[in-house]
Amino acid sequence: MKNPVPKSLSGRSWTIIFASFVVLLTTLGILLFEGSKNTVAMTLDGKKMVVNTHADNIKELLDELDVPLTSKDYLYPKASTKIRDDLSVIWKQANMVHIVKDNEKKTIWTTADTVAGLLKEQKIVLKEQDQISPSPQTAIKNKMNVKLDISFHLTYVDGGRAQKVWTTSTTVADFLTQQGIKLNQYDRVEPTLTEKISENGVVNVIRVEKVTDVVEEPVQFAVVTKKDENLQKGQEKVIAPGKQGRVSKQYEVMLENGKEVSRKLINEQNILQKQDKIVAVGTKDLALQVSRGETSTEKEFYVTATAYTAYCNGCSGRTATGLNLRANPNMKVIAVDPRIIPLGTKVYVEGYGYAVAADTGGAIKGYIVDLLMPSHADAYRWGRKKVKLTVLD
Repeated sequence: MKNPVPKSLSGRSWTIIFASFVVLLTTLGILLFEGSKNTVAMTLDGKKMVVNTHADNIKELLDELDVPLTSKDYLYPKASTKIRDDLSVIWKQANMVHIVKDNEKKTIWTTADTVAGLLKEQKIVLKEQDQISPSPQTAIKNKMNVKLDISFHLTYVDGGRAQKVWTTSTTVADFLTQQGIKLNQYDRVEPTLTEKISENGVVNVIRVEKVTDVVEEPVQFAVVTKKDENLQKGQEKVIAPGKQGRVSKQYEVMLENGKEVSRKLINEQNILQKQDKIVAVGTKDLALQVSRGETSTEKEFYVTATAYTAYCNGCSGRTATGLNLRANPNMKVIAVDPRIIPLGTKVYVEGYGYAVAADTGGAIKGYIVDLLMPSHADAYRWGRKKVKLTVLD
């Protein structure tokens, strides 16, 4: 009987069987190779993955994964740790961060996730009044700038009222802007806007106002004298009484913190014209002259009258008859020469009024009398004049 399978087909079968055997061996080898790998749980910059590896240690494993490990990165366990099955590896890449604090720059490397974590890592504690940019919740990025403005106490004086405030400003101008303080046209600041401020410094805002003040003021009249030949020497007669005028004055007034510091007259206007007082002064020679030492039987005669006060130089304040002039400055008393007018005599003096002869004086000789006045100003106004004196008793 003949073989139903051709000889050529039988050769192919052997070839196929051999090839299948090779594939089987390769597959078994691959399975054995893969099965001998260790399974490692990786957390790379927060991303989790599972890898199978024949790496001997963690450093070799990171090299397989093209992870750029540096000495500043966070790695757990350490790079020399042997790989074993079910090992967990955590790696965080370090970022370069510039911390700018009070205008001083410091560069650090950190594996913190957020700005808040960075502050904690650097042991930086901020007060409520301190300022930070960007915010603490911001994620850390490589080459990031973190700016810290540390606040300090400052005394702020506005219009004379002082208060303590916190600030992070460096200059007076920055401080005013930060506090929302507005300056008016004439206000000024001490120190100046460009000056730097420091802890426990003082910023003084002086509120300056320019206002207009209108006031009415009196204008004093003058006393004009005119000679009159019909009047005897020493006599005076008022021809026209004086009358005060009034003037309106407009001032530019500067106020600092509500108090006046300067006043400038900018306008003046007469409201009421003044009227000068006109007085006639006699120039007629006396018809009656009484010589010294002559005994007069007349009740009226002319004397030279001067004036004094209870406080004149050399005065004791008491008269020759014992009257206390300082206790009674308004008394009508005259000093006389007792040879002409006896002490105690009541008289009437023209322009002075009723008086009593109660005092004497070293310079009072003959027909000279000294009239008591209540003040030095009154004595100066009286001066020295010829007047008629009438003896009443």
